[in-house]
Amino acid sequence: MNNARQDILKTLAYFDYFNYPLSRKEICSFLPASYNQSLVTDTLFLLTENETVFKIDNFYSLQNDCSLVKKRLEGNQRAMKQLAIAKKVAKILSLFPYVESISVSGSLSKYYADEKADIDFFIITSANRLWIARTCMHLLKKLSYLAGKQDWFCMNYYVDEIGREINEKNVFTAMEIVTLLPMQGISEFKKFISKNAWTNDFFPPRVSMPYIPTEIKRGFFRGLFESIFNSNFGDHIDKWLMQLTARRWEKKKKNEKRNSHGARIGMVVNRHFSKPDPKNFQVKVIQQYEKRVKKLMESDELIKAAL
Repeated sequence: MNNARQDILKTLAYFDYFNYPLSRKEICSFLPASYNQSLVTDTLFLLTENETVFKIDNFYSLQNDCSLVKKRLEGNQRAMKQLAIAKKVAKILSLFPYVESISVSGSLSKYYADEKADIDFFIITSANRLWIARTCMHLLKKLSYLAGKQDWFCMNYYVDEIGREINEKNVFTAMEIVTLLPMQGISEFKKFISKNAWTNDFFPPRVSMPYIPTEIKRGFFRGLFESIFNSNFGDHIDKWLMQLTARRWEKKKKNEKRNSHGARIGMVVNRHFSKPDPKNFQVKVIQQYEKRVKKLMESDELIKAAL
């Protein structure tokens, strides 16, 4: 009972950072260990009895705030519309050279979208061609400015086939990996998940996918493009594009540039990955989560001692 109680509180604490209440089914899916559902139900009942946890409609939260449920449900509805768009955009992005897999990430992969949310994509490319692929795809991003859709979608995280294993092995990264929604390139996506089996230390493996992504088809023009750059010339171009991008983002970092949401932006680059700087958001989330868990555990121990 105590282990289940602590794991439930930890799970709620993580999502509480985002003011996101969970259903009982969602709590079960994110628990680090497998528990009998009746045990989870009984434990949640006890936690709500002493008001450590609050039940609002069919959701559980550490905050007794009905507006959080209303906000969540509205965000869920927006997310379904966004996901329909994401499938179409992913299909277009899959046509670009060296793209092996495309998944939806971020809040949308948790079926939530606020009023300013864009579509975040996690992209896997062929080995040693990440920067050619990324540059080609970002030309499309530049064109989106002409249509006023620059904040519509964001290709913010790339890895190539060599860089499949993610270095930051923590609860934040594990959550982002296990909630990815694959849209294109299922075989490469499965290889990526297999390479990051360390996430099982934080969350149980997913047994089903809400979408059945197709394999990426290589058309004539993609094949022609890749035949030109599958050479030493392609290696030099890929390295040059990486260095060019790194210098540009270093300049943005020095100028403390922020995105449309007001958050500081930064990127960490390597031949095999391109990702947001963990110090700008990831580290903050983990630190706040750990503080919440510590405070929650201390408070819960006092409650149990008084019973």
